[in-house]
Amino acid sequence: MTVEIFLGDAFSLKEKRQVVKSIIERLKSRFNVSVAEVEKQDDKRWAVIGLACVSNSGEHVNRQLDHILDFMENDGRFSVEGIDREIQYF
Repeated sequence: MTVEIFLGDAFSLKEKRQVVKSIIERLKSRFNVSVAEVEKQDDKRWAVIGLACVSNSGEHVNRQLDHILDFMENDGRFSVEGIDREIQYF
């Protein structure tokens, strides 16, 4: 899943990177997922966060991604502007 976020209060790349680094670490520790900033690294107000979750249950993955989105949408430091969600079954 990728989540595009807008950081309206960030006026420098340093401010943006502090927020992005914080949310990445919080997502990793709280939800045990792989997370990275995957696009727009040089844009001071936009970021795209990529997340990956592996499970033997598609239902579990859907619940986990729902919880992650709720968590991100309730963070007041940025707004969630776009979501691209994909689940692959093997």
